[in-house]
Amino acid sequence: MNKKILVLYYSQSGQLGDIINSLTGPLKEAGNSIETVLVQPAKAYPFPWSGKSFFSVMPDCVLEKPTELQPIQLKETAYDLVVLGYQAWFLSPSIPSNSILNHPSVKAIIKNTPVVTITGARNMWISAMNVIRRLLKELDARHVGNIVLVDQHANFVSFVTILYWMFTGKRDRYLNMFPKPGVSDADIDNCKVFGSVIEKYLAKGNFDGMQEELVQKRAVVVKYNLMFIESKAKRIFTIWANLIVKRKNRTPWLVAFKYYLIIALFVAAPIILTVDAIFFKPFLSGRIKKQKQFFSGVN
Repeated sequence: MNKKILVLYYSQSGQLGDIINSLTGPLKEAGNSIETVLVQPAKAYPFPWSGKSFFSVMPDCVLEKPTELQPIQLKETAYDLVVLGYQAWFLSPSIPSNSILNHPSVKAIIKNTPVVTITGARNMWISAMNVIRRLLKELDARHVGNIVLVDQHANFVSFVTILYWMFTGKRDRYLNMFPKPGVSDADIDNCKVFGSVIEKYLAKGNFDGMQEELVQKRAVVVKYNLMFIESKAKRIFTIWANLIVKRKNRTPWLVAFKYYLIIALFVAAPIILTVDAIFFKPFLSGRIKKQKQFFSGVN
């Protein structure tokens, strides 16, 4: 029996659309009915961004304030599976992604429905995923799978290339020296493997054990250093957001946050990680293992 699958996502660059197309390929080949909805805000966000426009969305994004979306028209009243694609802005789900889960049509359709989440990120995704996981739980959705694709290059390299992509709209090699920004074409193509896993469990109508199999196939890889930094940075981002949102003139505060971010990323983070590696990490192996297992799962 063919299954009905709803795919919901927002994307500016098109990368997440490519990821989802690769993921759903095996599901489509198996004869399932796939309805794909590319959600758009009522007022579009700019792409490419300017520095000012990008940092201006930080407070609302971190504080999880939704925006108005263009009408979402769904063909069915119920689905066997929902695939939700999202991306992280400032360690939080992007405002459009957050808004999808606050939309009345989506709330109604997603209750008691199995949901697979998938993201394409630079490298930090845990905090955003935790928010998505919480929102799905509040909506009584069944979060059965999570897939994370990241830029595999070094932190400094991916930082440079993602800024180049965001502020120019170009996905070529910056200065003909840096690699292409974003998730690699090979990793996007490999999403077919994850799609085949999902199809197997969807066909039998039981998703028990699916996330464990996805993790075995490296659908989620938790890196300790990034997990550690995110746990500290998310709290600090929230403090900044609450501080800035109260200001009539946000511009100087957003500029201050921008420079804080650069200093934190390239000066403070390496020092903190070094101290942690020497004095704390060697004695916390059991705790770290449990944290990795938690962030790799969906429950």
